[in-house]
Amino acid sequence: MKDHDYRLKPLLTKREREVFELLVQDKTTKEIAQQLFISEKTVRNHISNTMQKLGVKGRSQAVIELVRLGELKI
Repeated sequence: MKDHDYRLKPLLTKREREVFELLVQDKTTKEIAQQLFISEKTVRNHISNTMQKLGVKGRSQAVIELVRLGELKI
């Protein structure tokens, strides 16, 4: 049973999920930063970390992949 544990761990952190949920609402980096009370740099870091996890280049590819994986609803 131990080898199935990886499925239980969500792909995204809570914060990465929040960033992408706002991203699909057509929010800018600046708007996301203001809404979450974090810096624009931090928003970009969350986006780039997520893109790395998914092995994609670009925000839109990340969104498509997250939707496909059921990690994000649009």
